Amino acid sequence: MVSFDCAELIEAVDGRLLWGSFERIFSGITTDSRKVAKDNLFIPLVGEKFDGHDYIEQCFDSGAAVCLTQKPIPGRAGCSAIIVKDTAKALKDIAAWHRNKYDIPVVGITGSVGKTSTKDMIACVLSKKFEVLKTQGNFNNEIGLPLTLLNLDEKHEAAVIEMGMSGFGEISRLTAVTQPDIAVITNIGVSHIEKLGSQQGILKAKLEILEGLKPDGLVVLNGDDSLLKEQRGKLGFRTVFYGMDTALDYSAENYESLGEEGTSFNITWNKNTYRVKVPVPGVHNVYNALAAIAVGVEMNIPVETIIDGIAEYSPGNMRQNIISCKGIKIINDAYNASPQSMQAAINVLEELSAKSRGIAVLGDMLEMGEIAEELHYSVGKFIRNKKIKYLITVGKNSGNISRAVADSNNTAIQTCHFNNNSDALEYILSIVRQGDYILIKGSRGMKMEQIAEGLMQMQAVPE
Repeated sequence: MVSFDCAELIEAVDGRLLWGSFERIFSGITTDSRKVAKDNLFIPLVGEKFDGHDYIEQCFDSGAAVCLTQKPIPGRAGCSAIIVKDTAKALKDIAAWHRNKYDIPVVGITGSVGKTSTKDMIACVLSKKFEVLKTQGNFNNEIGLPLTLLNLDEKHEAAVIEMGMSGFGEISRLTAVTQPDIAVITNIGVSHIEKLGSQQGILKAKLEILEGLKPDGLVVLNGDDSLLKEQRGKLGFRTVFYGMDTALDYSAENYESLGEEGTSFNITWNKNTYRVKVPVPGVHNVYNALAAIAVGVEMNIPVETIIDGIAEYSPGNMRQNIISCKGIKIINDAYNASPQSMQAAINVLEELSAKSRGIAVLGDMLEMGEIAEELHYSVGKFIRNKKIKYLITVGKNSGNISRAVADSNNTAIQTCHFNNNSDALEYILSIVRQGDYILIKGSRGMKMEQIAEGLMQMQAVPE
């Protein structure tokens, strides 16, 4: 738990003591007034609908020792307050100051799709050699990332940090805090295109990660992504590429689907060929594994050890979790969605349901802006030749996925569209049979996990 005194804190945030003692020590930092513990530093953040300053007194009552503030506040015996211009910036400043105390390799990861799975695979690999700090859950934004880095302590030997964003400048601010030694970009898709305007805009935003990269740092890019492939020789850093193309630095060959057991492929390094097993299905997870291999090799971990690390990977909550339930298999991939991840998930469904029935339940992909209809329709065009039995769409724009399949005159796929999860669930319950594989996927705001939860509450499934 991070711990230092107010004098050091003032240095970190360029603030001044409002009242209290320079020598007052705090232990642990929180921005959530509900989670204040004894001797914490409380940082009140200001949002559109809330102001953490309203809870400062409550936090002192709960045991906080120190607080930051953007405005004068009443004194409190035994406590200290430090005034700053911007508490949100101060949080990042503290994290950057703290990160600089540790001379350890830091891997920063961003991308439109797959960054969380890639982060977890890289952490699995590095954990075979190092004590690793990694981003937990969705702590990849301007609040979560600094709080993650503030967990660094003497036991850590490496860190794997995920960087998310929805607009220009966010990754720039995050990478300034993280100061990575290795920067990984998984791909350039269309997530957040509503704010960024185009894929070129998304590329520009993702490349902001290089602003904080150490001068002798390494860039690891998906060489099968057309926009990233074009960056060869342009970035000013040593760059390696991974993918299926055999001309790349880290290339997967002889891909094989192992069903629910995952996938496998060959990789050749130093004239030796190795077989790699990824314990989750889908070719997209091969790309995540290749990024982990590239980082591991570049950090001087033996390939055999890297392969062992990848074998220990397991997906996060609602990220392609395969759940056995009363004779059916639910593929709960409801954490988020984009056209790329939708296609990847459909491929997994088709692979796993080859000897049974595949049911795709797809919700809206949000933040697609003016091209939402076009992007949803493109997912339907991708699905129309897939060997699945049912396509069920939920929401507003997802109806365009069903429409694209219907327009193709493919009667082998039965399509239905619903406005909400409850109506969709009622229909699914009427058609589900023993042996079915049911994929559930949509953007976070669609709360598609409600359908998975409803299926798991079934009393029995007809044969």
